[in-house]
Amino acid sequence: MKKLLLSIVSLIFPFLTFAQEATEKGLDERINELFKPVSDIWSGFIFTSVKLAEGVSMPIVIIWLLLAGLVFTIVFRFANIRLFPVSVNIVRGKYDELDHHESMSMAGDPTPGGDILETIAIENHEGEVSHFQALTAALSGTVGLGNIAGVAIAISLGGPGATFWMIVAGLLGMSSKFVECTLGVKYRDIGENGTVYGGPMYYLKKGLKDVGKGTLGKILAIVFAVMCIGGSFGGGNMFQANQAAQQFNTMIGSNSTSAGVLFGVIMAILVAIVIIGGIKRIGSITEKIVPFMVGIYFLAAIVIIVMNIGQIGSAFEQIFDGAFNAKGITGGVLGVLIIGFQRAAFSNEAGVGSAAIAHSAVKTKYPASEGLVALLEPFIDTVVVCTMTALVIIITNGDGSIMEYGVKAPDGVLATSKAFASVLPWFPYVLTIAVVLFAFSTMLSWSYYGLQSWMFLFGRSKASDYTFKILFCLMIIVGSAASLGAVTDFSDAMIFAMAIPNIIGLYFLFPKVRDEVRRYIGAIKGGKS
Repeated sequence: MKKLLLSIVSLIFPFLTFAQEATEKGLDERINELFKPVSDIWSGFIFTSVKLAEGVSMPIVIIWLLLAGLVFTIVFRFANIRLFPVSVNIVRGKYDELDHHESMSMAGDPTPGGDILETIAIENHEGEVSHFQALTAALSGTVGLGNIAGVAIAISLGGPGATFWMIVAGLLGMSSKFVECTLGVKYRDIGENGTVYGGPMYYLKKGLKDVGKGTLGKILAIVFAVMCIGGSFGGGNMFQANQAAQQFNTMIGSNSTSAGVLFGVIMAILVAIVIIGGIKRIGSITEKIVPFMVGIYFLAAIVIIVMNIGQIGSAFEQIFDGAFNAKGITGGVLGVLIIGFQRAAFSNEAGVGSAAIAHSAVKTKYPASEGLVALLEPFIDTVVVCTMTALVIIITNGDGSIMEYGVKAPDGVLATSKAFASVLPWFPYVLTIAVVLFAFSTMLSWSYYGLQSWMFLFGRSKASDYTFKILFCLMIIVGSAASLGAVTDFSDAMIFAMAIPNIIGLYFLFPKVRDEVRRYIGAIKGGKS
């Protein structure tokens, strides 16, 4: 580890000069100019819109995501609601005995490597992290700026009614997460040392081969892996670092390049320390960070809501009325619906396939158990956190001081910060901490997603592992110091492009999920494993 850290540090110093020159000489602007034509073509292709009404259109990829959620909700008979209590009990550990997760420490357990929990499952090479750690690792990749900035932008465009449709889309997304994460565990690979390799790359390749579509599976797996690597460098890394650096610099009152570079170096070192340890280390960190950061944000929202308890009824009235009677909003009810659906899709990434990579590392021999845990993600991310943000904005915007409905807020983070600060003047400082933690945890998760895809394409050697991790850390510095808009736009399009091969695979493989659900529910009820 020391040698790797030294190599990273030795690479950082010349990178600092590059990052500073990038902003001083306008190199980032030149890169933007050169890259913009490619970015525009690619982004335009992925986010091609369909006109639904006069002045109202919707990206095809969002329709693709929502349609999958609706199909799987119906096919699995509303498992997102029907099996919700089972999901909560799995995370609580009620069914751990089904996986023989009893401690072996008193029996002289020989498992090396400092496992988080010594279990029989580890001896049988059946996973690396607990259900809760897998959930928080995946949540850290979705709970973030979308919940803070994205909600404010959605409400500014669609009014309070957009909140209702965000919740609906979140509920549909639960079904997609359930299907893809069950498959992630079912078709994962286990290395000789117990390291797990999983995600859409594997269930597309192995799963489609099972149903006689081997060639298609290989092609889809490669396409997914390439898109995931691009997404991990941009939207999962540079964009996060850039937004966190901007929020931090705003708090300390500095806009200098040096401050951005320094922030990037510190973040890169912290991320490097964590990701060197792999998914076990990532899981052990995210299980602490995610509840903490969501807790702080949630607590502040609750305080504001309680202080304005008399306005809760009015807020919900505005949400429901705006969802079905949108006045002054472009596109009316349909326009509000589309805005809510789009924001939810951007926030929870259900159907994109990224979360299946984190969930595949769970300690279990029942794939459906983790699929059920995964359906909690969109619920927490969209139904809970996004709704709390929306309520705070709607309550504090009674006089129109935060935003004008129907007019896009230029800065979503600023609008949310202003809403919270109107009641809690000190909250912008807390929000800065939250944004940095959100960005940090998102980078941890996306480093793992990108690494898994990288090793799927280039092999599982140490050289391949370290090459990706070093590149990933260096990109944090670039993202913090330079504003590469076209590059991150291109990357965002790659993230949503992941949904195309992923959902094609889900349609072919969902019968396998149905079999796994029956097996697991049978085990819970006392059937054979």
